Amino acid sequence: MDRDRIGEYDALVLVSLVWFLGKFVRYLFPPLFESIRGAYGVSNATVGTAFTGFMIVYALLQFPSGALADRLGPVRVIVAGALVAGAGSLAIVVDAPFAVLVAAMLVVGAGTGVHKTVSVRLIARVYPARTGRMLGAHDTLGAMGGVAAPAVVVAVLSAPPALAAVLARLPGADWRAPFLLTGVLAIGLAAATAVRLSGSPAATGGSEADGDDSPATREYLKLFRNPRFSVFVLVTVGFSFAHNGLVAFLPLYLSEAADLATSTANLLYSLVFTVTFVQLVTGDLSDRVGRFPVMVGTLGLAAAALVALVALPSLGLGAVAAAVVVAAFGLGSHGFQPVRSAYLMELLPERLAGGGLGVVRTLLMGAGALAPSAVGIIADAVGFRPAFALLAGSMGLAAVVAAGLWVTE
Repeated sequence: MDRDRIGEYDALVLVSLVWFLGKFVRYLFPPLFESIRGAYGVSNATVGTAFTGFMIVYALLQFPSGALADRLGPVRVIVAGALVAGAGSLAIVVDAPFAVLVAAMLVVGAGTGVHKTVSVRLIARVYPARTGRMLGAHDTLGAMGGVAAPAVVVAVLSAPPALAAVLARLPGADWRAPFLLTGVLAIGLAAATAVRLSGSPAATGGSEADGDDSPATREYLKLFRNPRFSVFVLVTVGFSFAHNGLVAFLPLYLSEAADLATSTANLLYSLVFTVTFVQLVTGDLSDRVGRFPVMVGTLGLAAAALVALVALPSLGLGAVAAAVVVAAFGLGSHGFQPVRSAYLMELLPERLAGGGLGVVRTLLMGAGALAPSAVGIIADAVGFRPAFALLAGSMGLAAVVAAGLWVTE
């Protein structure tokens, strides 16, 4: 029994560490937008569109990875994704034309895109009575990648002479250096996951375990005949658009619209992820009091924070007020995510859990993928504040629709 328990927590720790690296490499890009613009002489719209390409590939992998996990088991998919992401990260280290950088970003998007859908399915199976709590732990560790990424960027870009001399001996000694570390660690974690989790009961596919035929694509699409399921997908789409737009351009928004120093803006950006520990509370709380009270509260907080962030420059407030607003957004957006996943796993039948969640995540990540490009284009045309006002409206819509679902539950 003790050995089984250790095995279960090994699964949680390993897939969470892979998710940490996936979030780390994803959130390395926004703090580096300024460096990328300078290195390649490109605009906000170009950088934002490149990141949108990253997110589109990420989104497109959600359903195939989930459906594949239903057939082959999640561990094989997680290991393959980590290897692909590691290879893409190592490719970024090479000093090459902008087109090569974009291609490497797409490879990283593909590798990281297969993970979350599959890991949620695995964790929900291993911890059926504590899904909210364990997804909170998983998402918390993953989000810490967002805390580490801006801090690493600040350390690399403002390294003292002694550290700079050491970095100069590494491949990609400039802003590309963090991707070398990511690539090596991703490959190592892929190997550890394959060795430790292959053959465990949690690693098997649903049809393989139950003796059923593999689900057809039309069975996943039939899930949308449930009105509450379809409306909740709208909630997740609105949230994802607002969240991804903010995390892509928050450092530039704070430095250009709020007149903060670049280093201060990057440190405040990490604050969005520092408060990720709220997921441990909201996930566990949703197991106790229900999903919707927690989801409506967290979405409402995130929406209010975005409205305040849009108003912040005109109010002439400084870094302290910005920190409060950014932290409030982090609490709301992070607090929502594990509860969203837990609720979706309750709606989905076990046989369709991987692919069904993959369909939903394809839609929400697809909407989220459009956000960086939309924000970049609007920011170049009329400024960052109107672009962030759009994000505030999207988050507010998600909160209102979630409240409607709660009332009619």
